[in-house]
Amino acid sequence: MIELATSESVARAAALIRSGGVVAFPTETVYGLGADATNAAAVAQIFAIKARPSFDPLIVHIEGAAMLDAVAAQVPDPARALLAAFWPGPLTVVLPKSVAIPDIVTAGLPSVAVRQPDHPVARALLRAAGRPIAAPSANPFGYVSPTSAAHVDAQLGARVPLILDGGPCRVGIESTIISFIGATPALLRPGGIGLEDIERVIGTVHLAADAPLPSAPGQLPSHYAPRTPLELVAQLADIPAAARTAAALLLPRPDPAAVGFACVEVLSDDGDLTVVAANLFAALRRLDAAGYTRLFALPVAEVGLGRAIMDRLRRAS
Repeated sequence: MIELATSESVARAAALIRSGGVVAFPTETVYGLGADATNAAAVAQIFAIKARPSFDPLIVHIEGAAMLDAVAAQVPDPARALLAAFWPGPLTVVLPKSVAIPDIVTAGLPSVAVRQPDHPVARALLRAAGRPIAAPSANPFGYVSPTSAAHVDAQLGARVPLILDGGPCRVGIESTIISFIGATPALLRPGGIGLEDIERVIGTVHLAADAPLPSAPGQLPSHYAPRTPLELVAQLADIPAAARTAAALLLPRPDPAAVGFACVEVLSDDGDLTVVAANLFAALRRLDAAGYTRLFALPVAEVGLGRAIMDRLRRAS
């Protein structure tokens, strides 16, 4: 059930969290499906609702220093520097976990992924619940992440007792994940904060390769994917005319050569990567629902948000 986020509905959502239930709520990145991160039985519902494999860890959302100290056993100085620069915001850090976080949250790993979101509804929910909230994206596992309450309702519906509607997500793409487990910081997932911005604060960050079993969300080779086959192409000339007639095209900016397609979806009037990222998942959902035989997408430059956009397109394809 969708409810507009008000003080009353947030209070009801917080009561559900405290009683071991699940709630969908907005963040600045995407909508999350949340449960009390300290309650293993509550978190198990997230995996059941999403059909998410148990080897894929969750992000724990917090509000304030006290919650951080409750979920993380240690916060090294470089991590604290990043938190001071980018929290609240679309940055997740992977840290040694405390005993308060059950293994189901972390897929049995000794580390925990932690984020302080920058959305007034998410922050109000965390304050009202008074406990950390484990929350992946509020959609069936592997599918395109939701950026509106309607997206959540369309795919999870009655399986979620309460969906807080806080409007469309401002960033529209998941958080950047930096791990502080190991000798040097490592980028596990590009996201809403550019790698260049992070390196200006803590220096060089290692680019971690995808592993057979993920150490953070969003590391599987196929993820964020529409049901309709999607192909990432280098340039429009690579798409033959015969392949265009029943296909849709996803463009970062207008292109007069984009002709012959059943549909052309332009993500930004001028190629602004902030706008492209904010519109990406909603556009993929629209095109996926329209019944085209195939989707094509053109790349963006892999700098700043472009790195995260290309990561999502590659995994979607």
